[in-house]
Amino acid sequence: MFPLRRAQSPSAPTAAGLPPDRQRGALLAADLQDVPFWRRATPALIAVLLVGLADFLSGKDRYLAPLMTVVPTVAALTLKPRELLLVCSLGLLTVFGLSHHDEVDNINDARFLYGAMVSYVVLTLFSAWVAKIRMRRAAAFAAVSSVAEAAQRALLQLPGPTVGPLRLAVRYVSAADASRIGGDLYSVLETPHGTRVAVGDVRGKGLAAVQTAAVVLGAFREAAYDEAGLRGVAARIEASVERHVPDGEFTTALFAEFRTPGAMELLQYGHVPPIRVDHEGRAHVLDAPDPWVPLGLGRLAAGEPTTWAQPFGAEDVLVLCTDGVIEARHRTSGEFYPLAERVGPLVRGAARSEGELETAVGRVYADLLAHTGGELRDDALLLLIVRTDG
Repeated sequence: MFPLRRAQSPSAPTAAGLPPDRQRGALLAADLQDVPFWRRATPALIAVLLVGLADFLSGKDRYLAPLMTVVPTVAALTLKPRELLLVCSLGLLTVFGLSHHDEVDNINDARFLYGAMVSYVVLTLFSAWVAKIRMRRAAAFAAVSSVAEAAQRALLQLPGPTVGPLRLAVRYVSAADASRIGGDLYSVLETPHGTRVAVGDVRGKGLAAVQTAAVVLGAFREAAYDEAGLRGVAARIEASVERHVPDGEFTTALFAEFRTPGAMELLQYGHVPPIRVDHEGRAHVLDAPDPWVPLGLGRLAAGEPTTWAQPFGAEDVLVLCTDGVIEARHRTSGEFYPLAERVGPLVRGAARSEGELETAVGRVYADLLAHTGGELRDDALLLLIVRTDG
């Protein structure tokens, strides 16, 4: 939910919501304080240099030092108050040096220099105050962002790297810049009926999407333990969506059940088809034989959804994602990301260990960012699953 937004791996949040280092990171990123001082000071220092060169090269008959008043304004955008005073002091010294170079000795020029210096000092103090206000607002924004991210993590209840016979690796990125929350969802539960997985994508973004995601996840976490089959689980979720989600809103979803070694059962509700990558790195797109409408639109369809079985061995990798991945556009051509064509070599051999799997999801995510030029415009979820029970 998460600048470029940060990708998250499965980990448990602290009792306060987010670890202190992540809260501090949110503040630093909000006000550019994670950027070194010399880089943040560069625009103001360049302004000092340009004004000094302009005055020096224009000759002694022209006095351009008053243009130095642009420096405090530029510095207020990126520097802390104390840093601003330091850089602006350098500008003031430059004004003094230019006055000697231009031989300011008559009474009119001296008055002009005095007025320019007073204006510069006043503007510097005012800019320092503006910088302080900017930092306060950045701190408030970072606090809201951290709370929103903590709420998202609490909603998802991120699983550990191993659930039952499954090993997981995930990347989740939200397109909601201000709040770092989005409508993509996933859950992995060990139940009396086997290990069950839900992946979904709520229509829209922001808080409304999160509310719908909460309904879907809450219903799944209850039904997954109670219902003997995936169709029963999905029916319970569909009923909750119809009761608690506004008309017209829908959620694409994919459910998977792992009960028998070497096999899995799938149920698709208008979601992106899963991909199974075998031990040779070949990608197999698992299209549903009877695709069904998304959750929330069931009343518009006749009949009932059906599950279908697929092989899933110990050396296979199951790739689940949302449309934020496959609809990510190329940075120049605008073409969609060809996940099915590129994922095979990227995750080949990932079933060997937990470290290999985490490295593999990192490779896929890095390849996705390279395709888009480093920015995703939609919520994106990428989940890799392997099994450890043979």
